[in-house]
Amino acid sequence: LRQKILDIGTGSGCIAISLAMEMEDADVEAWDISEKALMIAQANAEALGAKVHFIRQDILNFQPSTLNPQPSTLDSQPSTLNPRPSTFSIIVSNPPYICKHERSGMDRNVLEYEPAEALFVSDHDPLCFYRAISHFAMKTLKTGGELYFEINPLYAEALKALQQETGWTDIEIRKDQFGKLRMMKSVKP
Repeated sequence: LRQKILDIGTGSGCIAISLAMEMEDADVEAWDISEKALMIAQANAEALGAKVHFIRQDILNFQPSTLNPQPSTLDSQPSTLNPRPSTFSIIVSNPPYICKHERSGMDRNVLEYEPAEALFVSDHDPLCFYRAISHFAMKTLKTGGELYFEINPLYAEALKALQQETGWTDIEIRKDQFGKLRMMKSVKP
């Protein structure tokens, strides 16, 4: 049985493409709100020979009653992985998570080459993407399915509490090579 993997907020597609190339027994779908990002991701996938289904979708304005993403102009066919309950085995996301007040401490190379919509969230609701994705994933992951986030170390404990409140189990927070809390894994019970 093939695994179905979803990358939410794919950007240049590096995570989705890597997963598609490493997990040959998986169907990989990738969403982003930006048409430009999706075009870059599609070109990257084609250049590397990776099979990824790219769709334009805004997770913050997703309509759970329809559970149907809007196709990108890149792909006018309906998704082969229409997100119905218990559809996905794995959902991954590196959503925007930097508060606007953190901007002054950031490296110029990040600020000059990354679009602001891919980086920043409101200072008043830094977990907005995590909340939306957690609720979506709880409805669409199979039992035992895994949700992976790249996280802002400043909000690791708040995000862990959110995951617990939402009903996730086996929550793990891992450090990156610099010792910063950077990744969270949760399992759907």
